Amino acid sequence: MKFNTNLSISMHRSTKYLILALLCTYQMSAQDLSDKANAFLDLLSEDLRREAHYPLDDAERFNMNYIPIPRKGPRFHDFDGPQKEAALALLSSSLSPEGYKKTREIMELEKVLRIIENNDNDKMPDGLPRRDPLNYHFCIFGEPSPTTPWGWRFEGHHVSLSFTSIGGTLVSGTPAFMGTNPGMIKTGEQKGKQVLQKESELGFALVNALTKEQLKVAKFADVAPKEIITATDRKVNGVEKKGIPYPDLDEGQKKLFMELLETYIGNYIFEFSETFRAKIKKAGIENLSFAWAGSMKPGVANYYRIHGPMLLIEFDNTQNNANHMHTVTRDLTNDYAEDLLQKHYADKH
Repeated sequence: MKFNTNLSISMHRSTKYLILALLCTYQMSAQDLSDKANAFLDLLSEDLRREAHYPLDDAERFNMNYIPIPRKGPRFHDFDGPQKEAALALLSSSLSPEGYKKTREIMELEKVLRIIENNDNDKMPDGLPRRDPLNYHFCIFGEPSPTTPWGWRFEGHHVSLSFTSIGGTLVSGTPAFMGTNPGMIKTGEQKGKQVLQKESELGFALVNALTKEQLKVAKFADVAPKEIITATDRKVNGVEKKGIPYPDLDEGQKKLFMELLETYIGNYIFEFSETFRAKIKKAGIENLSFAWAGSMKPGVANYYRIHGPMLLIEFDNTQNNANHMHTVTRDLTNDYAEDLLQKHYADKH
């Protein structure tokens, strides 16, 4: 898996991961994603199905949140064993093995948070704990089909994933949000664990590899933004292109840049990640830039972004003494597949 440059973006991956990715491609060819979605819906009771199923054009499809709040759609608390298995099958069929692993580990961090916060009174409106790995919701939009457009969403605290399929092909996987609190677990049996370790460490590696002159271009603020700039906006507006352009990096820096970029693209199923890479390449790797704000050392608030004509990736680690990470991947031309859906309906009619 390469962009058409002299740099491989998969050198850091193990052979095992590549085999798993290829198996994921075969799985998607053998059984369309719509089959997984319909299998999930068919197992739900009438009440749960009504709660989970929305028209494709419903405004709820564009409702993105990553804090612990009441949400639409049934959650794991509502499911029996087979329903949980079908829900997880749908999730695993939309992500790479690495992306799926991160998502499940982010969910499990709710248990760690519950211990850290030690607040039994922190409840959701239904009386269940606010910090709960079962408090993640599923919504299907439209009629899952290999021929017609449809989509689905998986969302809860620190996870918001939106997918859209047209003609049996996954055409959009953005916006995609992943976050962690704590960023690094500092006590207990899992001490030292970092779910988003690559996202953090590769960012630090790249910014600290820059020369003083390069850093003057790349670093746009001494204080990091308090949050990812795009927040939960449906459309990305007002994010200024800053930072050092890719062509101004040396070969070692370019390698780090591409490894960091692949860390985000590699969260998706093989088929879609390949399409996403091709789209980024077509827009021009040379048109991407890397921008940094805040501290260049772990433990103090920091932020970076990769920005190009159709891509925006943000990483922010400012809360809880820089131990609370937020990341988001946006396709500036096709979040929620809005542009492709417009073209699809225009061509059809």
